[in-house]
Amino acid sequence: MRDVAAVVKAYDIRGVVGEELDEDLAETFGACFARLVPEDEVVVGHDMRASSPGLADAFIRGVLGQGSDVLRIGLAGTDMVSYASGVLGRPGAMITASHNPPRYNGIKLCRAYAEPIGWDTGLRTLLHMARGPRARPPRAGTGQVRDQPVLAGYRDHLLALAAPDTAPVRQITAVVEAGGGMAGLTAATVLGALPVDVIPLNFGVDGDFPQPDADPMRPGYTAALRDRVRVARADVGFAFDGDADRCVVVDERGETVAPSAVGALLAERALAREPGAAVVHSAVTSRSLPHAVTALGGHAVRSRVGHSYMKREMARTRAVLGVEHSAHYYFGQFWNADSGLLAALHVLAALGATHQPVSQLVSRRTPYITLPETAIRVAEPDARLREVARAAGARPDTTCDWLDGLTVRRADGAWFNLRPSNTESRGLLRLNVEARDEHTATSLRAEVLDIVETPPTRSRPARPRPAPPKS
Repeated sequence: MRDVAAVVKAYDIRGVVGEELDEDLAETFGACFARLVPEDEVVVGHDMRASSPGLADAFIRGVLGQGSDVLRIGLAGTDMVSYASGVLGRPGAMITASHNPPRYNGIKLCRAYAEPIGWDTGLRTLLHMARGPRARPPRAGTGQVRDQPVLAGYRDHLLALAAPDTAPVRQITAVVEAGGGMAGLTAATVLGALPVDVIPLNFGVDGDFPQPDADPMRPGYTAALRDRVRVARADVGFAFDGDADRCVVVDERGETVAPSAVGALLAERALAREPGAAVVHSAVTSRSLPHAVTALGGHAVRSRVGHSYMKREMARTRAVLGVEHSAHYYFGQFWNADSGLLAALHVLAALGATHQPVSQLVSRRTPYITLPETAIRVAEPDARLREVARAAGARPDTTCDWLDGLTVRRADGAWFNLRPSNTESRGLLRLNVEARDEHTATSLRAEVLDIVETPPTRSRPARPRPAPPKS
């Protein structure tokens, strides 16, 4: 039998279509979700993947079979489901696997008002229900489907939240990479309502992913965008992932802007409106971000990676903003949900208020060298983590914590984080490294990789080892 647990991750449901996730299982999850939430109507949207309409229909059948109703919004970005959930006070389900390749799909779930559902706040219960002998017991009666477009309301809501404080002092040209994903629908609608010259790339919604790399944080995804910004002499570039909840920013030179620097820019705008408020950041975000938040008079709060953890921490602290290293940006005024387009709108508002280019706006916000995230496949991830922790703990100039995987900090300001992936198969570790200069950062990464990639049975040389990575 298929292992249902294989697709239930830390903060969503995700797996290979046909092998791990199919329509029968999606229907089961729909039925279980209808019993999990108290409301009698569920918002359902889906992305552009070839498998998404069928999985959405199956999920809807499961909900209807429990006697609950469905508000079907159709083709959507994840933040459109958040919007509908927030405005209508209904739980929501988004059929998507975000940036994963086309053979993957999944389900992101939220309670009413876009309240997140993660492992400890519903997914564990959902898994237990789906594994039970009566995973889909029918109720008396059948629910009804109501189709309701929300794109226009979503557009107006985002534009109101990011409205500039003053009239723009210049005309902005922006190159936008949709990657064949949902931004081809949402960005075209939202940015089309602004006095911004948009140069579109891959706006045709395409479930086969025209981009060579589906993750906008990887250089391959943004290569054409960066070239086009330079050739067109555009002011800024934006790249969105498949479900359009992430936004990567490119400056006028065609250089990718670190998400921590974008987060500091967003924090400046948010804290100007709510002085002294909290800003939540993931455990692997650059240290430059909490430093910037503190300098702006805000309160920086550290969280685990993942939308369910970030949103929960934002609700607890009443934060105005949340920032992840992967270019997820969460907004207190948007029910603590993430929205790539809302982040882009705030960047455009900040850019339009000055004659400074993007590179100058963010230059003072990046005092550290942050290396691209490294993915490492290992046979014994837990043992490898313990080995790295043992090596790090043996040094007197380091501190360690386990908020999200292992974070190690050194006295010289260098740090690293090594953690298991929460969205892909077991055995994948993710390494993030940062230091004040590139040599220190690359040396630190090499040191950690040497420990991680050494088989447990292999004896180690007796030579002294430089300080283990830090976070």
